[in-house]
Amino acid sequence: MHDPLIQVKDLRLVSPDGYQVLCGVHCEIFKGDVISIIGPSGGGKSSFLRSLNGLETPTSGEILFGGKRIDSTPQTLTALRRRIGMVFQEEVLFNHLDVLGNLIIGPCKILKMSEKEATERAMSSLRTVGLAERAHARVSSLSGGQNQRVEIARALCMEPDILLFDEPFTGLDPRMVSEVTAVMRDLARSGMTMVIVTHDLKFAREISTRVFFMQDGIIQEQGSPDEIFFHPEKTLTRIFVGNLSSLFFHIETRDYDLYGMNAEIEWFCHRYALGKRYFSLELLLEELLSHILPFTGPVHVRIHCQDDPAEGINIEVEQENADAPILEREDLDEISLMLIRGISPDLREEQQESSRILYLHIA
Repeated sequence: MHDPLIQVKDLRLVSPDGYQVLCGVHCEIFKGDVISIIGPSGGGKSSFLRSLNGLETPTSGEILFGGKRIDSTPQTLTALRRRIGMVFQEEVLFNHLDVLGNLIIGPCKILKMSEKEATERAMSSLRTVGLAERAHARVSSLSGGQNQRVEIARALCMEPDILLFDEPFTGLDPRMVSEVTAVMRDLARSGMTMVIVTHDLKFAREISTRVFFMQDGIIQEQGSPDEIFFHPEKTLTRIFVGNLSSLFFHIETRDYDLYGMNAEIEWFCHRYALGKRYFSLELLLEELLSHILPFTGPVHVRIHCQDDPAEGINIEVEQENADAPILEREDLDEISLMLIRGISPDLREEQQESSRILYLHIA
């Protein structure tokens, strides 16, 4: 195997208030790797990523790039950032410059290229991300997806050895996410080395050569997408991956937040490529919560998607403090029940201690 492009040895980072952000990270990144870093919020993912190009200064440990130790001197960091590009989740383009102006400033000032050479390189990068025709557009006229693609093009102008992405889909609607993921897939196919912090499980499975699971400031487990998502060795990984493909609601009364719940359902269905099933899911739950359940106590809803979206969605609805069968009540709303059975023909009910659980499935 070739020598690693980046080696990380016992990397530790302590915040000014004494919080252990990184607690001894070890890893190697090889040329051509596409690594997705997943894990719960606050687990150290972004801090680790920012440490790789010197935006965070570790408390101890070391990072080697091409076999040479990275230090925090201005000369080292300037040279490093020429070779390690970063695409941020927040917008960092200069509003007073057009798209082309944003792309040529780095090559001109840092690489000392002529404006003509920098322009040729910028136009090539814009063609790579599909935005050559927007070269002279104002930054304020760009959509979120276009803005992120310009960010990628700007990083490519420096001809980096590796690209780092920190939550590249944050704040983007589904169409914009599709734009950015298409560009990143093309970069992966071209052999670009990439490290991506993401919460998009489906994207991580599809694009990655390896996946790092980070929690509590350390890489708890790493492996191929199949190993991490389908055969994880550690309990923490299994719990996280299982919860990512599930959605939970705890509902106390009929006066629940319908709109908030539906928004989460739509986001969940988009993340797991479940298509328009959210229409059926929203209708099913509204009928259950408004007309079927007796609300003898809190209601717990668990929505789980299968590994293959074509297999549909499983739903469990638990009604606490319900001793009698829910679906056999004399005052049951038959029209609502017919609607629910139309969406989920295999509806069934079970008793579990003092609760009743309804099992449903949307194909």
